[in-house]
Amino acid sequence: MRPDVHRQLNTRQSQMLDLISREGEVRIAELRETFPVTEMTIRRDLEKLEETGVVKRTFGGAIFVGQDVALKERTGILTEEKARIGRRAAALVRPGDSLFLDGGTTTLQVARSLPSDQKLTVVTNALNVAQELAARGIPTIVTGGTLLEPTLSLVGPIAVQSLSGMAFDRVFLGTTGIDAEHGFSNSNFYEAEIKAAAVRQAAEAVVVLDHTKFGARALASFSPLKGIGRIVVDRLPDEALLRACAENGVQTDVADGQR
Repeated sequence: MRPDVHRQLNTRQSQMLDLISREGEVRIAELRETFPVTEMTIRRDLEKLEETGVVKRTFGGAIFVGQDVALKERTGILTEEKARIGRRAAALVRPGDSLFLDGGTTTLQVARSLPSDQKLTVVTNALNVAQELAARGIPTIVTGGTLLEPTLSLVGPIAVQSLSGMAFDRVFLGTTGIDAEHGFSNSNFYEAEIKAAAVRQAAEAVVVLDHTKFGARALASFSPLKGIGRIVVDRLPDEALLRACAENGVQTDVADGQR
């Protein structure tokens, strides 16, 4: 949870947010048992939490939807590592492949390294990825959907429906974290839904991630370890996670420093 979210809240609201983030979903009746205030006060607190963007009110309660770190805040972080990952991942592509790339700074690096002379077709739900591919003359299909402004990604039922009728040779996905028990996860439910849909339509699912994601767990898991065929990383994870990947059939590719 980003600290600037808590700075917007009073003590009770901050405690309420921590509870919702742990549970994923809560009911107003449950909150009344935990916090000695009126139902009207709880509803006002939930309105305040919804304004932060990490909570969505539902009928009778609220769910935790996470908070995306804007692309502009991630740009410039581990740039060289992500570029190496992108080059290594792009080397997996074969002439004539149909691909899906989702949003993120690492998948953008994959797009920048894709060969432009191999008759590829790329589908994406990320506007920044689509812009990069178009500039390089690579045929690109953009899903419809609702725009998530922080990540420039299209999500929701229209985007999911677009993917459901497609088949991909490979999909390249980013992740907020990888954990032996929780698998691959994302901080936003809507983006996790897109990732899960892409995995279902793929002959091979590839997750690209840097070492800061090792052992991290975000709320929304989009695939267990065994659902992903390969990860491309900038360095090897620790022995326990590496062993868990191998036991679940996940191949680990480490990007080298060559251009």
